[in-house]
Amino acid sequence: MSFLGNDPFSQMPLQDFLIKKLLLSHNPDGRRLDSELLLLAVENVIFYATKTSQVPDLHLYPNAKSEIRKIEVFGSDEPLGSTINKISHQIFCESSGRDDQNQHGKTMSLFDLLGNYRWDDKAILVLAAFAIKYGEIWLRMQLCRRDNSMVVKTLPTDLNRLLMEPQFKAFSSLIKITLEVIKIVINYEGLPLSQVDLDDHGDDDGTKKTKYQICIAVYWIIRSVLAFSSGIITDLTPYVKTEQVYSDSRILTTWELSSLAYQLSGMYNHLRNQVEKYLQQTETKLYQKLLNIFKKTHVENQEVLRWLFAIRDDFPLLDCPTQAKFGVPQLRSKVVILLISKPDLHHHIEESLFLVQQTQDHPYNKTIQESYKIVWIPIPASNLWTDAELRSFQVLSHSLPWFSIRPPQSLSSAVVKFVKLNWNYKDDPIMVVLDPNGTVTNYNAIDMVYIWGARAYPFSSSREIDLWQEEKWTMQFLVDEIDTLLTTWVEQGRNLCIYGSKNKDWIREFNSKMKEMKETAGLELEMVYVGSRNPSNKNVKNILAMDENGKLRTTLSLTQMRFFWIRLESIRKSKLRIGNSIETDQILREVSAVLDISDSESLGWAVMGRGKSTMDILRIESMKIMECLNKFPSWGQNIVKVGFLGAIRNFLEPQTVVVDKPCEDFGVSVPYSGEVIEEMVVCEKCKHPMKKFVSYEPYDQRV
Repeated sequence: MSFLGNDPFSQMPLQDFLIKKLLLSHNPDGRRLDSELLLLAVENVIFYATKTSQVPDLHLYPNAKSEIRKIEVFGSDEPLGSTINKISHQIFCESSGRDDQNQHGKTMSLFDLLGNYRWDDKAILVLAAFAIKYGEIWLRMQLCRRDNSMVVKTLPTDLNRLLMEPQFKAFSSLIKITLEVIKIVINYEGLPLSQVDLDDHGDDDGTKKTKYQICIAVYWIIRSVLAFSSGIITDLTPYVKTEQVYSDSRILTTWELSSLAYQLSGMYNHLRNQVEKYLQQTETKLYQKLLNIFKKTHVENQEVLRWLFAIRDDFPLLDCPTQAKFGVPQLRSKVVILLISKPDLHHHIEESLFLVQQTQDHPYNKTIQESYKIVWIPIPASNLWTDAELRSFQVLSHSLPWFSIRPPQSLSSAVVKFVKLNWNYKDDPIMVVLDPNGTVTNYNAIDMVYIWGARAYPFSSSREIDLWQEEKWTMQFLVDEIDTLLTTWVEQGRNLCIYGSKNKDWIREFNSKMKEMKETAGLELEMVYVGSRNPSNKNVKNILAMDENGKLRTTLSLTQMRFFWIRLESIRKSKLRIGNSIETDQILREVSAVLDISDSESLGWAVMGRGKSTMDILRIESMKIMECLNKFPSWGQNIVKVGFLGAIRNFLEPQTVVVDKPCEDFGVSVPYSGEVIEEMVVCEKCKHPMKKFVSYEPYDQRV
């Protein structure tokens, strides 16, 4: 057992000889697997296998086992299950024994078998083969104990007591420290050493020594797994046949496992300190590299993306719909949108669905022909991923139509630090846009996407300003593409009434009055209820339940109502961000009024208008609406002359004369202030948009 003594790093001649043999067998050819994911699956198998007291957990082991075999090996034509079967054959089917020479020979055979894999992959593959066998034996024992039709008197009376025996306590300690050492090896192999040169006191010997210690650690991990197999599984199997008493063999097993646990503990403490030092150096240099690389001009985005994703392998991206793995070349010559958020996007399900609708499902996507890609970068709440966050990522990464980072834990802490400090990411999702050259053109395009969808391509800050200069306060802009029927009504030029409130009584009275008015005047008016800005589903459902006898009509689902409000909130944020104000910007003024009044528990509102391009839109609030509807007999006859909106406006503003054509008034003067001036101003007399002229006055130097 003491092939290298209690300290495997101390006996240099033997260690040098072993390292040479290990390096001769080590010939990585680029193949690799997701070692962190495989380690997680192995831990699950061991956990479920030894949780003997709870029957409901029995079904979880087969699932965990299948998860192991489904993990993909990149760069290899051989499935993972086939590789594990070969390892298992060498461990369990060939001649066994506990003498040092036999165990050493089997260990070296496994190194020969796994020569094309990285160090961390070798260790976790051998452990996975053990875990599957171990889990199968425990599962069979548990099922036998729970099947009354079987003879169980030959089995231990208490499997929990079995786990408390000395050899299983020693096994528990050894498996725990083995897993910890494997995690250190995985962390070391995951360092981007090919990208970041490490300072090792000005000498490469320190780095080389650490690499040698890593291969020695993997050797003793595999030796430990062989000890598990010969000392635990071999002893477990007879239990299926007969209850045994302690034997010399078990005492030897206990001593061997305890000795290995002590040995690996010494390795763990040394390697942990060394790898943590390298990790800190790597993170510091990587952060500085990111600062520098985004200050430079590039001819393409490949270098920027490689550093940003701190690539550990050639396939850092996951195509969520197909679960296929991709490299950064897939993003060459494209606009790349980095969606940065918490992993639990399902807590913002409406926002996520709206992003999908505005990008993947947007009709303008056909025009730009996938000239951009969205990459989801989930960032956990703390430095470590929780089980809940990992589960959330697994669920969403199978349903979102974008790319994602894989595995999610692979994102360097230096990248997370850079995103938080330099891109101002906090907790709310942001969308950072990189042009095809890798230059940041927008530090948060999420409001643009909510407002215009794919039409905002290429999603730059300058594109946002251009879009606002083209936009006008029309019914088409208000409803956008949220609902196809609503869009059709706008295109057909129908009279529309978009309204909302939390007050059930107000909604009931408003609908009753509107129905009466429509029937009296023979008016064609489509009414659409959009709920309120911050509704509870219960509140809105109660209001929608009033739809009996046609008292309430809406074409929108609860999700579409939420889309409507998300978009209005984004309109206000976008306008304020580019420097517009309520005093000078009609769109901002109207949207802000609707958002503010929707927070009221008792008030309601309505926006009425028609057509795609006309700016004749009227916003009326709670009391004014009811006053207008109550006095319909006094103004209803004007609908024939000036139209529905003109008749209402004449009643609310008697001094206003509504005409069909723009008047000739030119009494508005907007001084130049160096800021963006709104393109459109509405005439207070005729309610038509005014033409813009630029006038020049002599400069008075005395001012």
